[in-house]
Amino acid sequence: MSTDLPVRPSAPGATPAVADVDPSSPLVAERAARVEHLLADMVLEEKLFQLVGLWEGRGGTGEGGDVAPMADAMQGDAPDSLEGYAAQGLGLGQLTRVFGTTPVDPVEGAKGLVAKQRWLQEHTRHGVPALVHEECLTGLAAWRATTFPAPLSWGASFDPELVEEVGAAIGASMRSLGVHQGLAPVLDVVRDARWGRVEECVSEDPWLVGEVATAYVRGVQSAGVVATLKHFVGYSNSRAGRNLAPVHAGPREVADVLLVPFEMALLDGRVGSVMNSYAEVDGVPVAADASLLTDLLRDRWGFEGTVVADYFSVAFLQTLHGVAADVADAGAQALAAGIDVELPTGVAYLALAQAVRDGALDEALVDRALRRVLVQKAALGLLDDGYDPAATLGPAGDGDVDAVDLDPPAHRDLARRLAEESVVLLANDGALPLATGPGATTAARRVAVVGPNADDPSALFGCYSFANHVLAQHPDVPLGLSVPSVLDALRGELDGAEVVHARGCDVDTADTSGFGAALEAADGADAVVVVLGDRAGLFGRGTSGEGCDAESLDLPGVQQQLLDAVLDASTGHDGELVRPVVAVLLTGRPYAVASALERCSAVVQAFFPGQEGAGAVAGVLSGRVNPSGRLPVTLPRSVGAQPYSYLHPVLGGASSVSNIATAPVRPFGHGLSFTTFERSDLQVADAEVPTGGSLVASVVVTNTGDRAGADVVQLYGHDPVASVTRPVTQLLAHARVQLEPGESVRVLLDVPTRRLALTDRRGVQVVEPGTVELRVGPDAATVELSTEVELVGAPHEVTTGDRRTVRTVLSPA
Repeated sequence: MSTDLPVRPSAPGATPAVADVDPSSPLVAERAARVEHLLADMVLEEKLFQLVGLWEGRGGTGEGGDVAPMADAMQGDAPDSLEGYAAQGLGLGQLTRVFGTTPVDPVEGAKGLVAKQRWLQEHTRHGVPALVHEECLTGLAAWRATTFPAPLSWGASFDPELVEEVGAAIGASMRSLGVHQGLAPVLDVVRDARWGRVEECVSEDPWLVGEVATAYVRGVQSAGVVATLKHFVGYSNSRAGRNLAPVHAGPREVADVLLVPFEMALLDGRVGSVMNSYAEVDGVPVAADASLLTDLLRDRWGFEGTVVADYFSVAFLQTLHGVAADVADAGAQALAAGIDVELPTGVAYLALAQAVRDGALDEALVDRALRRVLVQKAALGLLDDGYDPAATLGPAGDGDVDAVDLDPPAHRDLARRLAEESVVLLANDGALPLATGPGATTAARRVAVVGPNADDPSALFGCYSFANHVLAQHPDVPLGLSVPSVLDALRGELDGAEVVHARGCDVDTADTSGFGAALEAADGADAVVVVLGDRAGLFGRGTSGEGCDAESLDLPGVQQQLLDAVLDASTGHDGELVRPVVAVLLTGRPYAVASALERCSAVVQAFFPGQEGAGAVAGVLSGRVNPSGRLPVTLPRSVGAQPYSYLHPVLGGASSVSNIATAPVRPFGHGLSFTTFERSDLQVADAEVPTGGSLVASVVVTNTGDRAGADVVQLYGHDPVASVTRPVTQLLAHARVQLEPGESVRVLLDVPTRRLALTDRRGVQVVEPGTVELRVGPDAATVELSTEVELVGAPHEVTTGDRRTVRTVLSPA
């Protein structure tokens, strides 16, 4: 590998891992020379200490509580404080979650971090600062930082450009504190709704995942912070949707579904880091799989950044997978496979010195990882002469750390916009909007708001929010953010209406003692809003989140019974509702809510919409916000259909030879609006397209309603005859279009044929010649317009040089 820093010119739309630097700049040569000097001068132990992290407080065993899997058992003998390294003076690769382990005042934490970095500069032989990483999936996971919507909401927005803005805001917050790397985004493709970490994912469509995640990467890295793709690869495809369960996916599924978003974010987003998956794929743990971490990631895709270990995954090679005899063996296997940095601590890598001296491990593998680590530190400026860890802190990057505000108005506005764009209206018989909002159909003078999530701000947050990830274990510490509940927001939204409230039940207990109060609140109301859903948490402490997998896809606890009781009490002798009953779902996964869709007047879905989410939901209920979110996952009919994806072949759908009803109650891409849209005049630029070319299709979209709104144009493809079975339909392109009443626009979508690629019977990824049916509709199941295109020529073997991104052009109709 070249010692030059990764400063190649940006590809169109690409973002560098840290910052573009003129290759002719003296700084490039100085940094490269510094890397070579350190490589030559460091002794073995100094090298190994650069390949590990330090988790002060030990996360799961001290004040931090259990915020990583098996943290209490996996820390080993590694020091848990910077002072613990004093005797060695050997340096340090990374500092783990300085702000994200316990509640830390941001300003004081930043000043403390400067002191730690200066300690490393002054007390280690080479004076190399540590790279600092934090979680940042729904915003920087730190006390008082803006909490944005969870990734399923990113997918529901179908708005990568807005997600990029959010990523830039998150990156700016990290940079203002002296944080260099963020452990996000998650690129796992949803395969089973039972999996607890569905809330961390973007979608069940790999290309939508790739587009949105790439946008997030560009945003974060535009702030000079390294983004991290995770979890590479297969994690979401675990058996029965259980966390860390074995993955049994064939090479075709891995290549054509699970790897797609990683390739896109790496090649088009130029991400700076990748984190391995905990998974074992067909019996081989990813942490020890050189075919993935080196052959594919490095040799084929040309990745130049660092591969960091998911927490304790190196040691798990011994303790969970049983493929290593001891931690040193585990470390040697991971290092050889291609993991450069062991996180969160050095349980295994610090045990490698003896293996190197005994000849059991080639020191060249240590040097390979060290070079990547030092190149990244150099690109971040950490190796520059005179580097001052305090100089670039603060919101303006001028060292004014006292001016740090992790929840500024601009970030809250971004959170609001994303929340509003992501709310999905699943059903509406005309009951919404309520009250006095635009187009209101229900005069609601008295509104009953019931349900366990109605008056609980934490119900708006996912598992990797600081509120649920850390603060839940510190009940005496205030949230540090102004976050209204749905109840609060509705009281502010429904001006002039009396809003009454009763909790009714808990999220996940069998206690029905509150039903009476909920029914009393509903009695005499003009409308009832029932707010249901999940409680995010970790390792069984919630109904959604890491280690919170679901045996059933019924709503947790007795929430369905509460909804049924309210519906029964609101139903007249003729079987019709005497008052509108609206269900609001605040969840981290899609639930089987067929009966709610059949019986309720309206159903609103929000996937952990963040600190501004209550206002977004209330805005939809009142009509102030015209809903425009679309389902990034299918809404299942029952748990018996899992695992499920809309990308199934014919035999994955309903069949007369099985009694299981697999058809979802709402398809991928579904979402209603308070206005109406008409799609017409589907055209293709060319009826014949080379297999290595692009499909150019256009369609006219018209707002035929009486209020402004956003439509998500969805172009699907169907390959009727191929060498291997293909999905009955697949999303090829989408475009979010805002239209005034009566306004029309022509949407042109230039789709690379790469999106139709498949792994053929030889195991080669190709675009095959033949007929492709193009479809336009409001969701994956509804075809309003269709046409055909013929792919011509020899099968095109896919390369990394093929275009993956869709080009969109809007013009007057």
